[in-house]
Amino acid sequence: MQEPWQAPDVVAWCQLALDSHRRWVGCELIERSGSPQEQSCALFAVPFVVISHGAESDPIINYGNRTALTLFETTWDELCRMPSHLTTEPVNQAERARMLARAAVQGYLAGYCGIRISATGRRFLVEDATVWNVVTPDGIHVGQAATFSTWRFLE
Repeated sequence: MQEPWQAPDVVAWCQLALDSHRRWVGCELIERSGSPQEQSCALFAVPFVVISHGAESDPIINYGNRTALTLFETTWDELCRMPSHLTTEPVNQAERARMLARAAVQGYLAGYCGIRISATGRRFLVEDATVWNVVTPDGIHVGQAATFSTWRFLE
C-alpha cells in the first residue's frame, strides 16, 4: 500500500512547495537530490514542521509532514481535510489572517511567531516560522506553506 506522501498528486505538490521556497526565500528547504518521489519522502521525514494549504477561500490543509502530524496530534487523513484556520484558536484567527495576507503580498514572511492548537486542543507557541506562497512554474498562486523547527507547549 502506498503511503499518502508518495501519491503522485502529493509528490507534485511537494515539488511546487520546494520550488516555491527556493523562489521566494532564496534557498532550498531540503537537499534536492534524487527523484521527486525521493524528495517527497525526504520532506516527509525531516525533523522540522512543514505544512501547507491550498488556495481555497477557506483554505484546506493539503500537506503535513511526519513532524507536523506529531505536533498537531492527528493523522494524515484528518489533517488533510482540516480547514487551515482551525489550527488557530478563534481569538487568534484575525492575527493569523493578517500574517497570511502579508506573506501573500510579499511572497514570503520570515520570523513569524504565533499560538497554534493541535487536533486534541493542546496549545503551543510557534517560533521563527517561515511562510511562503506556493506557485506554479508560471507564477499562479496555488497555496501557502510554512516551516518551523521551534515550538513550545503552553499550559
